[in-house]
Amino acid sequence: MGRLDHVHIRVPNRAEAARWYAEHLGFEPVERFDFWANGFEGGPLQMSADGGRTMLALFEASEGHPMVRQTLGVAFSLDADGFIAFARSLPCGIASPSGQPLAVDDVVDFDLCWAFNLVDPWGNQYELNCYEYDRIKTELIDADGVEPERYWPREQYRDFRNS
Repeated sequence: MGRLDHVHIRVPNRAEAARWYAEHLGFEPVERFDFWANGFEGGPLQMSADGGRTMLALFEASEGHPMVRQTLGVAFSLDADGFIAFARSLPCGIASPSGQPLAVDDVVDFDLCWAFNLVDPWGNQYELNCYEYDRIKTELIDADGVEPERYWPREQYRDFRNS
């Protein structure tokens, strides 16, 4: 199958969405795909935060392509430096799935990684993950006194590892 290439995201205004993704998540248009965005009506604007290896394809909602929010969630992986910088920038105009401003204490401890769940202004859901677990624990969680969320008891993970 290969790697994840891109995810289709519908937005009411592609230019406004492109500005938001650039400002808040560091995405930039991928120049080699300009034809799709500008060569014909309804084409996607390919945006990436990793030089085009993985992308969001922003489609402007229309009668033929109605606004359908991405609710399954799309997950992106950050290195520890990027994850810590993102966490320390909060709150910064990004919402949590509850609609409240995303805050550093919204970080989720998944035992194997750390994650933030967020939504764009149009309700599309995303997850930002970092798999450098020990470094995040030391340099962010412990250093800043962050109280992370947990979805299951820590003992469940310990029991699994010991079985």
